[in-house]
Amino acid sequence: MKCLILAAGYATRLYPLTENFPKPLLKVGEKSILDWLVDDLVDTTDIDEFVVISNHKFAQHFEDWKSNKQKTWPYEITVIDDGTSTNETRLGAVKDIQMAVEKLNLADDLLVMAGDNVLNFSLSKFVEFAKEKNTSCVMCHEENELKKQQKTAIITLDGNDLITSYEEKPKEPKGNLAVPPFYCYRACDVKRIQEALNNGCGYDAPGSFAAWLSKQTPMHAYVMPGKRYDIGDINSYEYVKSVFSR
Repeated sequence: MKCLILAAGYATRLYPLTENFPKPLLKVGEKSILDWLVDDLVDTTDIDEFVVISNHKFAQHFEDWKSNKQKTWPYEITVIDDGTSTNETRLGAVKDIQMAVEKLNLADDLLVMAGDNVLNFSLSKFVEFAKEKNTSCVMCHEENELKKQQKTAIITLDGNDLITSYEEKPKEPKGNLAVPPFYCYRACDVKRIQEALNNGCGYDAPGSFAAWLSKQTPMHAYVMPGKRYDIGDINSYEYVKSVFSR
């Protein structure tokens, strides 16, 4: 399994912090957000290759991070520049995934994740869960606030963790399980991205492909055992820093 990290956003709500610096490399405690994610995977899974998808504006920052990381880190890191320089011209997460897969001829199962979230639990159990189920999988957590439900993806599950419905930003949610941007995709399903786009799959939100795929083939969901900290603005960033300083 390879790990593909979505880091091509512009984080405009975090300006001025991210006006000339990528959000995944902001420090939380003693490490960057990106370091928290990849260090956990190296310590707890068999993932041995990481692909970071950046926009053109921030690509050199990630190349510098890669250079420093690989001085003491034996794992392979590839930084891909998607060629965009503004928020208005961004490709969108699904097209970024497709570009990385095609450019690197990736034929492995993939752990795809946003590079701007901090977790207080290890992703290893999610990776193990996906291997046991032998399907593409998503993570999920309870979200009981209607306004937040309407701004994210909401799924329902049966007693065996099989996804029974998957809606992006539903006006009337069928359940209360929200899907954060962490996905395990089987290699055979990754090959269907162009089919999904041809059939009207959204290309901007990272979960659009998972939502489309769930209607084509069985998928399961892993209930998160801890908390995810979504760093969306200055206030949430300051809060996460305070949590990790403790």
